[in-house]
Amino acid sequence: MAQFAAAHGIRSKGALCLPLVVTDHARTMGLPLDPARLRTDKEGQVLGLGKGKVQQILARHGIDRVLAEEGGRTSRGSLGKMSAYVAFLNGQAETGALDLDAAEAFWIERVREFFAAKPFVLRVDPTLGLRTTFSHLFAQAEARQKEMQGTMVVGTIMQHLVGARLEGVFEGVAHNSASTKDEGQQRPGDFSIGDLAIHVSTAPGEALIRKCQSNLAAGQRPIIITRGRGVSLAVGLAENAGIAERVDVFDVEQWLAADILDRQGQSVSSRSAALESLLERYNAIVSAVETDPSLRIEIAAPR
Repeated sequence: MAQFAAAHGIRSKGALCLPLVVTDHARTMGLPLDPARLRTDKEGQVLGLGKGKVQQILARHGIDRVLAEEGGRTSRGSLGKMSAYVAFLNGQAETGALDLDAAEAFWIERVREFFAAKPFVLRVDPTLGLRTTFSHLFAQAEARQKEMQGTMVVGTIMQHLVGARLEGVFEGVAHNSASTKDEGQQRPGDFSIGDLAIHVSTAPGEALIRKCQSNLAAGQRPIIITRGRGVSLAVGLAENAGIAERVDVFDVEQWLAADILDRQGQSVSSRSAALESLLERYNAIVSAVETDPSLRIEIAAPR
């Protein structure tokens, strides 16, 4: 499969739709496939090659993002690639080397790689609140994390956005990969600035509260930055530990939005400039401490 994909340049979203649909036809029509049966009569296109069918296949694998609005119909040379792929499948079937489940899994993995390689997009819409703008960004991260199981996309973006904001205020902010643990690194938190020990967490737990207790014992001031329900969870755990009045807990979306409004909130243009500056710092941090370029965030105007 990998050799076929490389030989025929199947990398783009439109091109990836074709083998997904043809492999599905092989399931329903059986092998060997007749390429003539996979041509539509009127349009001269590949049978079933459209958004609906492609999304139906992706849904079987837990993917709900749209791969291509046209489902590959507008890809040049789709009929030729279809015939070539049919010949490939038929040849594999003749030798007994074809496993349709494995074939579909191969193309699904290519789709996941395509989605993962795309940077995130923060859309600046002056009709929306800044908190909503960041909320939409984190929704993208949640969707990718769901598709790429075993990754911690949301937490990584949170940490480096927090770092980018801190860098815009303080000098000498140290940044680390999101996979770097505090323990063994002589770090009181994800960030240490003066007597502040700043912890960034998507799901605060008792272990984090114990870190905060250690911070307090060392004369440091712990701050927890989290999301949504994590705020009430962190506050509740801090109350149980008897340190709630000594720990500050912030929702990251509000915390980021408030910083922009406090410093550059007087106009649409100034807020947009502040967002661009934040993302420039964020992208520089990601380039310096992470190995995954798809964590970058691009800024875009509303659609």
